[in-house]
Amino acid sequence: MNTRVPLLALSLGYFLVMLDVTAVTVAVPEIQRTLRAGSSALQWSVDGYSTVFAALLLLGGALGDRLGHRRIFLTGLAVFTGSSVLCALASTPGELIAGRLLQGAGAALLVPTSLGLLATAYPDRAVRARALGFWAGVAGVAFASGPVLGGLLVQGLSWRAVFWLNVPVAALAIVLTLRHVPATSGVARRMDVLGQVLAIIGLTGVAGALNESSIICFVIGGVALVAFVVVEHRAVAPLLPPALFRHSGFAATAAIGVLLNLGYYGMLFVATLYFQQQRGHDAMTTGLLLLPTVCMALIAGPISGRLTARYGPYKLMTAALLLGSAGFLGWLAAGPDTPYPALLFALVATGLATPLTVPAATAAIIESAPARAGVASAVFNVARQIGNAVGVGLFGTLTVASDGLHLAAVIASASFLIGAVLASSGASRRDAPDEALSAGRSA
Repeated sequence: MNTRVPLLALSLGYFLVMLDVTAVTVAVPEIQRTLRAGSSALQWSVDGYSTVFAALLLLGGALGDRLGHRRIFLTGLAVFTGSSVLCALASTPGELIAGRLLQGAGAALLVPTSLGLLATAYPDRAVRARALGFWAGVAGVAFASGPVLGGLLVQGLSWRAVFWLNVPVAALAIVLTLRHVPATSGVARRMDVLGQVLAIIGLTGVAGALNESSIICFVIGGVALVAFVVVEHRAVAPLLPPALFRHSGFAATAAIGVLLNLGYYGMLFVATLYFQQQRGHDAMTTGLLLLPTVCMALIAGPISGRLTARYGPYKLMTAALLLGSAGFLGWLAAGPDTPYPALLFALVATGLATPLTVPAATAAIIESAPARAGVASAVFNVARQIGNAVGVGLFGTLTVASDGLHLAAVIASASFLIGAVLASSGASRRDAPDEALSAGRSA
């Protein structure tokens, strides 16, 4: 069997998830014109996807661990495909939002299970690290090409073509998975229904609060998350075993996930506003000016896999996060008349640092909880989604200040520096599961 085919099948699923994060954004004006959607409906057509994705990630990982990763991965692909058709055929804003929410649910099923399948298909640590690099590189292609591909489809065909594109790609992923990815058996565990409900309410509430600036949503989400922590400590078979966090690598990597997305995606949002509002560029020009940062994923993903295999995940994370921390300080030179070449260091350094870190961090958190690979990868992705929402919300607020760009750059730099300290502390420890994992396996 060609050992690269399973990797391609699993990477295609993540390609779809990342493509729809960026490609749909450029279609928003045309969607508004065609469906006569209001601003709130447009926001939910974009943010509803990521909100449901974050809220259901833990459930997707737990279902994969319990029922088998391939079964849930295929279910996620089927849900994503069907909801893409619903979006493409939508005739009202409500139908489009419903389709986008279902897309988020499908993404939450397929992302953690794709990582669980990858860990099973490539048990050797070095081989798995290189596979994760390829997996992240494919996601980088999707992220970088999303705005350009979306713009071409909208301009040449219709905004509906952005969603129709998902169908053949998902169909190919399903066929390759059925033919080349071995079925996995789940581990019989009791379902932590109360924990799952509280996690969904908590994560949805917090995400909704950040999207809508709603205090009520924040209170509901916060109370639910506190209740979730209490329930998980008392549950016989918890959705998220607290013992996992006793492994320093698991806890540190989850924290790095928050800090990573808070700094990079928060600053990417601010940079977009800077080029459009301060420099007066249109959306297409802004996208081209940001290519040096988003395209770094094409290079950094595969390199990260090789470096992780050679040096281990924590040393690479430390170096990459330090590079990113220095890169963000390059934005301190930005002003209304700053020459574009003066900003290239900031764009390239941060664009390299993030995709170098993600595969290494994914490898680290899976290694820290091999018996719960689905839940472990879900935790890392939930952490990143939280960081993304907090970063965009916080930095978006800062942009109203006269020196908001520079303050955001300092905060982003500090977040990466803290992440580097956490990764450095992990680099001095042995990259192997400790006794906390035994408790995780028996949960």
